[in-house]
Amino acid sequence: MTEHPIGLTIRGGTKVYPGTRALKDVDFDLRMGAVNVLVGENGAGKSTLMKVIAGVEELTEGRIEMDGQPVRFRSTREAERHGIGIVFQELNLFPNMSVADNIFIAHEKTRVGVDIDAGAQREAAGRLMERLEQDIDPDTPVGDLRIGQQQIVEIAKSLARDARILILDEPTSALSATEVEVLFRVIADLKAHGVGIVYISHRLEELIRIGDYITVLRDGVITGARAMAGVDVPWIVRNMIGDASKDFPREGAAQFGPEVLRAEEVCLPRQGGGWLVDHVSLSVREGEIVGIYGLMGAGRTELLDCIMGQHPHATGRVFIGGEALVGDVAGRIRRGVALIPEDRKRDGLIGTMAIRENLTLSSLRDFTRAGRLDLKAEARKAIDFVKRLGIKAASVENPVFSLSGGNQQKVVIGKALMTQPRVLLMDEPSRGIDIGAKAEVFRVMRQLSAQGLGIVFVTSDLDEVLSLSDRIVVMANGRISASFEAREADAARVARAAAPTQLEDAA
Repeated sequence: MTEHPIGLTIRGGTKVYPGTRALKDVDFDLRMGAVNVLVGENGAGKSTLMKVIAGVEELTEGRIEMDGQPVRFRSTREAERHGIGIVFQELNLFPNMSVADNIFIAHEKTRVGVDIDAGAQREAAGRLMERLEQDIDPDTPVGDLRIGQQQIVEIAKSLARDARILILDEPTSALSATEVEVLFRVIADLKAHGVGIVYISHRLEELIRIGDYITVLRDGVITGARAMAGVDVPWIVRNMIGDASKDFPREGAAQFGPEVLRAEEVCLPRQGGGWLVDHVSLSVREGEIVGIYGLMGAGRTELLDCIMGQHPHATGRVFIGGEALVGDVAGRIRRGVALIPEDRKRDGLIGTMAIRENLTLSSLRDFTRAGRLDLKAEARKAIDFVKRLGIKAASVENPVFSLSGGNQQKVVIGKALMTQPRVLLMDEPSRGIDIGAKAEVFRVMRQLSAQGLGIVFVTSDLDEVLSLSDRIVVMANGRISASFEAREADAARVARAAAPTQLEDAA
């Protein structure tokens, strides 16, 4: 393997926050013209290390060098001047602004250095969309795009700045398989032009496919660093968690109770004609986990939103325990339905509020005494759920956005469970969660199903849906294209049923 030159080094990198040491004496080499994979469980220190490189945070101790010269980044603007760009897992876009305006925000193209040249920005944004093989109009408001497309806009922002070093934090978490392949082609092109890429992902096979070098973090310490040649999944897992056997299949035979959820002929019209959800019927029994698999745009998220009462134009009927559901989201929560949304930052959390406040947000009436909030009872319950879900937090009073992505997801799950639901709807519950946290979340799901909770979860991960589901429902083009009992499902059959052409060919 060709040795790639080192463009950036960190020596003795230590970062201390109140109550925690996020990085401990880290030595890290970032090689140019290569993909530098960074992996570790949530809370391992990956995001902190990348924030240090990107100028978001400064080291408490240690030094950074670029091209052999000491540097210090006091801000993201200073890091950008040194050619460093970062695409965060949590999107940082302005939904009311256009794609072009988002791409060039704070780096606007101007005429004579004064007036913004909107035409030049649209043209450049159009070229970036072509490079990323996306049919997205640069004038489209970002808020009108689905999450996968918004993630591509974030990637385009960094490409527009001609970064020498590009940090990609979970860049494929919301992308379709086709979009992932496009991203990999772009990465190969950047490598060929000498760009050093730091790639963070929890999809281990993906890392092995595109990585040139790998660094593993655990509890702020580097536990393994080497060239990717010869690395396999067991090696990565051993260095991440010290245990290569974390998985989540059900133990023993499943026992189901009576039907707890039934949806009949649910429809959601598409603006401009057609259906986002096209006459879908679905049932779930007590203690059953039903996995809904499909590609982006299949209508999976929209179906869960309809069941939750989020679309006033939806038609069809939904029953809990045989009784019809009517009314708004709050009413459905009281009747025993809870939803864990796909986009936790936008729809699941209030970032400025404490972990405690986010956990209890949907169940405040349980902590109200004579019209006043019982803060001690609320705190006790929050602490109990933090322990139960393994949320890594120094205090339940810390802001929820101080947590890593996976721990934020656990807070969203805890908030839903506090409402004591009969049915739990989970949209991509493992998005942005590492292998250890994923196993913990899925074990909780199994425990809840054993207690009689009916669970419906949406996923775009074939292994997940095959390993965890008691029954698999496949969606394509807004309709159910197939349904399998767990014992009769295999990857090939499920993948074929999810292909968008499946229904058209059968018509």
